[in-house]
Amino acid sequence: MTSRRVFISMAAIGAASLLGATTVLAQTSPPKSKAVFQVSDADPQKWNLTLNNVRNVSDDLGAEAVELEIVVYGPGIGMLKADSPVGKRVAEALKNGVKVVACENTMKGQHLVYGDMLPNIGYVPAGVVELMVKQREGYAYIRP
Repeated sequence: MTSRRVFISMAAIGAASLLGATTVLAQTSPPKSKAVFQVSDADPQKWNLTLNNVRNVSDDLGAEAVELEIVVYGPGIGMLKADSPVGKRVAEALKNGVKVVACENTMKGQHLVYGDMLPNIGYVPAGVVELMVKQREGYAYIRP
């Protein structure tokens, strides 16, 4: 190959690389805002406050721009039971992309099984550890 052909080939490869990088940069969205909410109270008012806060964050920033999780343990776990007074609101939050997780340590301590709980919630081995992990991952920690 002549040096001119090598130069043209290298220039074409460089231009294609630059175009590819520009396309990738244009398609990259800004990082999502992330928040983890702790609920360890059985008080329906605290639950409603938390669910209002979650909805407000989602409305203000846009559901596609946030990752929201509610971690539930201690006395608050009863509000995730199938007959919970806030069950409909929890189900609404789940439908809107909020992750709601129950502490399995608390469930064991209260002799609760998955069948006792609201459908579609998640489970973590230890609620406090989940909060620690989420904070390490850059989640803002909120306890209403």
